Amino acid sequence: MNAIELLDIISTGETSRVQFKEKITSPDSLAAEMVAMSNSLGGMILLGVRDKTGEIIGLSYEQSQNYSNQIGNIATDKVKPNIYVTTEVVSLDNGGSKRILVIYIKEGINKPYKDNNLAIWVKQGADKRRVSDNAEILRLFQSSANLSADEMEVYGTSLDDINQDKFEQYFKKEFQKTIEEENLNIEQALKRKKVVRNGKLTLAGLLFFGKEPQNYKPAFCIKAVSFWGTSIGGNEYRDSRDIIGTIPDMFYEGIRFFEVNLKHTQQGQNFNSPGILEISKIALEELLQNALLHRDYFKNSPVRLMIFDNRVEIISPGKLPNNLTVEEIKYGNPIIRNNQLVAYGIHILPYKGLGSGIRRALESQPDIQFFNDIDGEQFIVIIPRPETNT
Repeated sequence: MNAIELLDIISTGETSRVQFKEKITSPDSLAAEMVAMSNSLGGMILLGVRDKTGEIIGLSYEQSQNYSNQIGNIATDKVKPNIYVTTEVVSLDNGGSKRILVIYIKEGINKPYKDNNLAIWVKQGADKRRVSDNAEILRLFQSSANLSADEMEVYGTSLDDINQDKFEQYFKKEFQKTIEEENLNIEQALKRKKVVRNGKLTLAGLLFFGKEPQNYKPAFCIKAVSFWGTSIGGNEYRDSRDIIGTIPDMFYEGIRFFEVNLKHTQQGQNFNSPGILEISKIALEELLQNALLHRDYFKNSPVRLMIFDNRVEIISPGKLPNNLTVEEIKYGNPIIRNNQLVAYGIHILPYKGLGSGIRRALESQPDIQFFNDIDGEQFIVIIPRPETNT
């Protein structure tokens, strides 16, 4: 990094990825900052810049060398598991009297990271906060692929909660044989397909083969509303439904909600032809499948479908995983959050599991907009409706 680039960073102030410190006054405090960045999106700590004000104080040659040695020890001894950081000294004047030591910290691949007191920190804006909520800690494990929500057991469930007919149909479709033809009993088959573990349904098993999944997980549903006007703050709606059931049930009922509440138009066909849905059904199917299969199931929230006079919104809980970006998903770069749900979906839904769904949706409906809301931890899809609807 050169001096001009660094001055530009300093001029913008502290952010979730840039932190100022005049000097190292407390190794424990610096370790907590390293933990927070490792558990979030990574970033840099600038030594020699006054906190809050951004005033450039600078470091002497001896200070920069001494701090460089300390930093490696802090990252190794005071962060658990230890992290690897790199440093760089940038001089902001020709005489070298105003040196800034830049500490680069990557987003960690073994979250959650902790300080010496086993406290977990994450970034919140320019500050950091301590994490104590169990669900948030589980999401940190999930982001490092150390834990998968869909393979966890659901407390209180048992084999009695399985819709055996649905599972048997799925099994035969995948293996082209019945359970009996595979020389298995039903319990053995359920265990082998990770529907049941330790006598309880896994979350994936419940959401695909459960009799009434929302009895145990009421938030894992779809909230669907067709509004009058263009604002979510409106007091009136055309249609409102809580869509429940298994993921396949919710998928097909969600598509029916779109079909009922969106217009069917002529689109150049002859007068006697049936109308065509104003928004591509292919796109709606791909986007709704993604919302149900790839959402963050550590967040106790529903998928939301909202129809306005000028647009459709599909909002799924959880930002894109593992630093995946909107541009990357457009080109088929899948990072699967819920492996077991996807494995079931390939055989039950019109879903390929190849990472091509977003491209297919864009090919049939090019004006789709995607927003990865990192702060709100949700993924938002907006599809404009034709102007004739407004």
